[in-house]
Amino acid sequence: MSLVLLAISLSIALSVLAFRFAVFALPVMAGIAAFLQVHGGGAGFGLSFLAGLAGAALSVAFVIAILGFARNPFLRLGALGLFALPAALAGYALAHGVAKHALDPGILLTLLCAGCGAVVAVAAMINLNAMGEGLLDR
Repeated sequence: MSLVLLAISLSIALSVLAFRFAVFALPVMAGIAAFLQVHGGGAGFGLSFLAGLAGAALSVAFVIAILGFARNPFLRLGALGLFALPAALAGYALAHGVAKHALDPGILLTLLCAGCGAVVAVAAMINLNAMGEGLLDR
């Protein structure tokens, strides 16, 4: 019984940790893409790592710059949506990975995963909007 409770508590802890990381899915994807591009071009690991960090930072800076300087609400919403789309996919995959062993494949599993993806996407939009307002108000 204690092993089952340990497995449940570890699943919950890993889900919370993955939720925190899923919010930053766009910078991770941009960083990995920059790393692979530079490393595939023949650069070493160190330079590729720096390019990955720069790609991740530039993706966040680009979205925050749009949020800070754009007055059009549709442009701001598009920038937040660009940031939230990979987060929604990561949230869907997270819920599917956890719930596929508990539920039969079907409409209930799909709705649960889509709901989790929507929650992670909204959390990413709120987090980035708060970060943009906090950085640009100073």
